[in-house]
Amino acid sequence: MIRINAVGDTFALHRSPRPPRSVLRQTRSSPGPVIIMTHGYKYRPDCSKSCPHQSILALQPSPLRGHCPSWPQHLGFGSGFEDEGLGIAFGWNAQGPVWEARKRAIEAGHALADLIGSLRQMNPDRPIHFIGDSMGAELALEALHHIQPGALNRVISMTGAAYHSRARMALDTPAGRRAEFINVISRENDLFDCLYELLIQPPKRGDRCIGTGLNAPNAVTLQIDCLQTLDHLSRANFPVGGPQRRICHWSSYTRPGMLRIYNALLRDQNRLILPALQRGIPDQPTRRWSRLFALPRLRQLLPFVQKAS
Repeated sequence: MIRINAVGDTFALHRSPRPPRSVLRQTRSSPGPVIIMTHGYKYRPDCSKSCPHQSILALQPSPLRGHCPSWPQHLGFGSGFEDEGLGIAFGWNAQGPVWEARKRAIEAGHALADLIGSLRQMNPDRPIHFIGDSMGAELALEALHHIQPGALNRVISMTGAAYHSRARMALDTPAGRRAEFINVISRENDLFDCLYELLIQPPKRGDRCIGTGLNAPNAVTLQIDCLQTLDHLSRANFPVGGPQRRICHWSSYTRPGMLRIYNALLRDQNRLILPALQRGIPDQPTRRWSRLFALPRLRQLLPFVQKAS
C-alpha cells in the first residue's frame, strides 16, 4: 500500500518528502494489479476529522472513526500473498462548497492521469484499475482525457456524482474506449443525485446524473437495490445484503458483500466479464424516487394490521 495525494495537477506521497516516483519504481516488478482507490465529498488528507488515510483508505482504520470498512483490506491488500499487487490510496481535498470540491476533483483528475502515466511507463503490461466513491468518479472521468489508450483497464464508480454527458465523453476518448466502466447505483442515493444536479450546472440542458443509468458499449450499470440484480449476483456466487434504508449514500460499499464483488471485478476480469454481468440484470434501472415513495411491503404492515384487529 502506498498513500498518495493530489497536489494541484500532480501528486505527492502522503506525509513524506520522498519523491513519489522513486517509491513507485520500487514496486514495478511486484506481481498483481495496481488498484487505485479514492474517496468522495467531504474528505481531506491531513484533516484531523476527515482524513481518508485514517478511515476508508486505511488498512487498519482508526477506531476513533466509528464503523468504516477498510477498502484496501476488503480488496485483498495486507493479506500477505505475493501477487496481491499494489494498492494506492489516493487522497484529494474534497471539502468546501460542492461546486468548489468538484473543480478540485477535475484538477485531481489531472494528477491521477500523471500517476497512471508514470505507472504505465514503469510497467506497461501491468493492469491498472480504479475504484472511487461519489465525486471521486470525476477523477477517473477526467483522467481518461489525458492518458494513453489501454493505460486504465477497469473503473468502478460507486454511486458516482457525475453527469451522463460527462461520462459518455470520457468513455468516447481513445483511453475511454479501451477501459471498462462499472456504474454502481442505487435508488437509496436519489436524494444525493438530485442535490448534485441542483448545485452543479450540467454540461447541457436536461442532463442527469449517472445514478439514473449509463448506456455505453463498454459500461454496465448495477443497481444494487434491484431484486433482480441482487438475485443475478447471488447466482454468480456473490450474495449481497438487501437494502435496509430508503435514503443512504454509502450502501455501495457498506452493504455486506459489495466490497467482495469489487475485489473479484478488479482481480478476476476474465470471470466477471461485462456481457455476463449485463445478461442477468434489467435493461433499464428503476425510476428515480421509486424507492423513497414506494408503499411499505405487506410483511412490514402486518404487525400494525394484527395490532389493530
